[in-house]
Amino acid sequence: MTDQSERADERQVCTLIADPASRDLDLTGIQDVREALRAAGAEVSDHRWLSEHVAADLPYRGITPSAAGTAARKAVADRPLDTAAQPETGRRKAVLIADMDSTIVTGETLDEMSEAVGLKDKIAEITRRAMNGELNFEEALRERVGMLTGLKEADVKATLDRVALSKGAKTAIATLKRHGVTCALVSGGFTAIAEPVAEWCGFDRVVANRLIIEDGALTGEVAEPIVGKEAKLATLREMAGQRGVHESAVASIGDGANDLPMLLAAGLGVAYRAKPSVKAEARFALEHGDLTGLLYLQGYSDDEIAQVA
Repeated sequence: MTDQSERADERQVCTLIADPASRDLDLTGIQDVREALRAAGAEVSDHRWLSEHVAADLPYRGITPSAAGTAARKAVADRPLDTAAQPETGRRKAVLIADMDSTIVTGETLDEMSEAVGLKDKIAEITRRAMNGELNFEEALRERVGMLTGLKEADVKATLDRVALSKGAKTAIATLKRHGVTCALVSGGFTAIAEPVAEWCGFDRVVANRLIIEDGALTGEVAEPIVGKEAKLATLREMAGQRGVHESAVASIGDGANDLPMLLAAGLGVAYRAKPSVKAEARFALEHGDLTGLLYLQGYSDDEIAQVA
């Protein structure tokens, strides 16, 4: 059976996205992509702005999204633009599954916790290798938490003061919820951080690991089962079932190897400023745009996007 996402006879759309802070998308860039699509065999319609100088759609027919994506990437070359090609029908999703660390928030919160015990560099290196798929996630998590044995609960909570939301996070979640999307924060991090972050952004659900604390300090253990790649994928499938939709109607976003199964399962799986091994396999990627790029990928325009403080 032909993969519906790879049919050439249906109306498709190629989206170009720039960083909203720099607004680097101009008519020259759009024209270069249009010509590249035509050279690849596509019939291309006029572009439409989703956000002027930030995001635009180029509708086309006649070639597959894979062929269009390859042509668009070559056309933008080293310009600071993200490109994505997909069927126009069904591009707006009913469910979002989002990673937290280095996605919804700017850093790795476990690494931040370790600063209190002087092990940030050592633990950050283990995190980097685990997120790039070089280490087993569950084993690496147990190892890192074990190194934090005795860390005071107050120091864990104080980590929240150093947590910063990624640009566009609140806007993306507020917009999706306004349009009826169910949003879940599914993290290999910890509830002590994930639950407040979810509240800041307005997520409907939180799935994360739980640190075991006794007498006001970490025991060095994590409650089982650990939320790893299987749990993230299982949550995606569970929430699709609860909404009564196929996995193709789910969007997911993340940066690490433990996110890859859910990125590949979702209809719109976005590698966000991801580790090299993840970016190499994901169908969609945001390297230059902020998290509002998740909205432009689904065809939301400025007049549909929520304005948040």
